[in-house]
Amino acid sequence: MFFGTPEFAIPSLEALLRAGHEIALVVSRPDQPAGRHMRLMEAPTVAVARRHGLALAQPEKLGVEEFVNRLRGIRPDAAVVVAFGRLISPRVLVIPQHGFINVHPSLLPRHRGPSPIEGAILAGDDETGVTTMLLDQGMDTGPILLQRRTAIGARERAPQLADRLAEIGAELLVETVAGVEGGTIRPQPQDNALATITEKLDRRLGRIAWSLPADELARRCRAFDPWPGLFCSFRGTRVKVHGLEVGAARAGAEEPGTVLGVSNAGIAVRCGGSSVAVLSELQREGRRRLPADAFILGERVAPSEHFR
Repeated sequence: MFFGTPEFAIPSLEALLRAGHEIALVVSRPDQPAGRHMRLMEAPTVAVARRHGLALAQPEKLGVEEFVNRLRGIRPDAAVVVAFGRLISPRVLVIPQHGFINVHPSLLPRHRGPSPIEGAILAGDDETGVTTMLLDQGMDTGPILLQRRTAIGARERAPQLADRLAEIGAELLVETVAGVEGGTIRPQPQDNALATITEKLDRRLGRIAWSLPADELARRCRAFDPWPGLFCSFRGTRVKVHGLEVGAARAGAEEPGTVLGVSNAGIAVRCGGSSVAVLSELQREGRRRLPADAFILGERVAPSEHFR
């Protein structure tokens, strides 16, 4: 059985099919309203399941008797969970013979929780990876099966890193399933003393605090792409900041958020301490994204103005 919902889960599902595994059931979260008109959007894994003619379920709750009985009737050898987005009911966890194998996009026990990809970028980690593990009733606390590491690019954003980890995870999953089936993998307990926990992303995290160091703001810009993004106010209206890099440090007593200078490279803004951020792409609310030089020209941005 395969439990997964978003785009991140698709490479793993397709890799299992290519490897010749029989997928008895694909379980996805129910379709969710999205967009300006809040129309129901089909979950990405649902489209894949239908294209391959796979049995599909989208239960509101996993622990209800009817659904649990359906899973028991399948008598699966194993279940796989990839970005399902919901805790698995204890009544369901015990059904597969070999348990639930989870693909988690971090090097557990580092970055447990709901935002491990963003968490690795925010922490300034040089590397991350994928862990396959057996689910238990905790949050990403089960025993580790296999891990694979990868470097994080200096300017890599969350979507690009997620795409890479999804492909790495798919390869590692196929290797893991073969090892579990063949009895060649011995689960290893996690060291809870080394665990870190990521937080659920929230729109409020995107508000720029200019008193923070520029390098932290740059990490936030890469981690919070595309959501919640970075935003601030300029001349009383909301502005999204799509590009923010660390500029050369400059001593001074200006208030954080003060424009220090403008150029074709971007808008230099005072941040915490002596650090400077360079804004390279901006978007006024309700308008299109602009490179900094076009934004500067259109808005006539001048030194000593303030981003709030």
